[in-house]
Amino acid sequence: MTTTEFPWAAARAAVAAALAEDASGKDITTEWSFPEDLAATAEIRTRRSGIAAGLPVVAEVFAQVDPDVKVEPAVADGARLADGQVLVRLSGSARSLITGERTALNFLQRMCGIATLTDRYVQAVAGTRARILDTRKTAPGLRALDKYAVTAGGGHNHRPDLAAMVLLKENHIAAAGGVTAAIEAVKRGMARTGWTVESDVEVQTVTQAVEALDAGARWIMLDNMPVADIEQVVTVRAGRADASRILLEASGTVTLDTVPAVAGTGVDLVSVGALTHSAPALDLTMLLTTGPAPCPR
Repeated sequence: MTTTEFPWAAARAAVAAALAEDASGKDITTEWSFPEDLAATAEIRTRRSGIAAGLPVVAEVFAQVDPDVKVEPAVADGARLADGQVLVRLSGSARSLITGERTALNFLQRMCGIATLTDRYVQAVAGTRARILDTRKTAPGLRALDKYAVTAGGGHNHRPDLAAMVLLKENHIAAAGGVTAAIEAVKRGMARTGWTVESDVEVQTVTQAVEALDAGARWIMLDNMPVADIEQVVTVRAGRADASRILLEASGTVTLDTVPAVAGTGVDLVSVGALTHSAPALDLTMLLTTGPAPCPR
C-alpha cells in the first residue's frame, strides 16, 4: 500500500498543465523588466519547520521552462526541515528562474504541507500498531503527487483509484441490499471475471461489523464509529480463529486530537482524508540574487 517511487509521468503531465495555465511562455512582466541575458542564482527556503516532499517536481518545472537551469536539491524528500532551511539552489537565466518560480513553489509547498501533516499523525499514533493511510480525497489531477507526499511524511497509501481494489461503501451496500449481499455479489464478480483483488467493507455499527466478519470479509472499515464500539469490534476479532487474517481500519472525521484514542483501540489502519484535502501549505519562499555576468547561451 506504500508508494515510495516518485511518480515522474504524473509530475510531467501536472507541470505541463500548470505552466500552460500560467501562460509561462509569455511572462510579459519578466520579459519587459530586465535584460534577457541576465544570469542569476536563487534559493528556495522554508519559513516554517516541516517535512520535505516534492523536490523532484522543482527539477521538472525548470526542465520544462528552461533545460539550462541548474537545480540542486539541498535536502531529500522525507527530510525534517528547520525554519529558514534551504531546500533547493538554482542557477541560470534570471528570466527562467522567475517565470518558473510560482509553479515550482505551488507544487512544493503543497507537497511539503501534506508530508508535514502526515508526519504529525504518524507521530500521534507512535507506540500503537496502527498505520496512517490516505484516501482518494486528493486534488483532481494531483493524486499521484499527493499520495507520494503522504509517503514522504511516513504515511501509507490506500487505493489509488477505483480499479485498484474493492471498497464497498454505504451506498454500494444499500444498493446491493445489505452487507452480506454486497460481499457475496463481489465474490461472484471476482469468480465471473477471474480478477482477484483486495476488498474493504465499510460498516457503521458493531452489528454490521460482525455481519461482515461472518460473510468472510478480511478488511473492514469502521466508519465514524465511537471509540467504545471500535474496541468492541477489536475484541470480537480477537476471539475469532482467523483473527490474524483480518484487517480493521478506522475512518471518518479523525483528527489529530482524536487519532491517539482511535489508534489505541488496536485497529491496524487509520485512514485520514485531511492529509490531502486539508493540509496547510508549508510556507516557502524563493529569493533571487542576480549574477555579475551575462547568462551563457
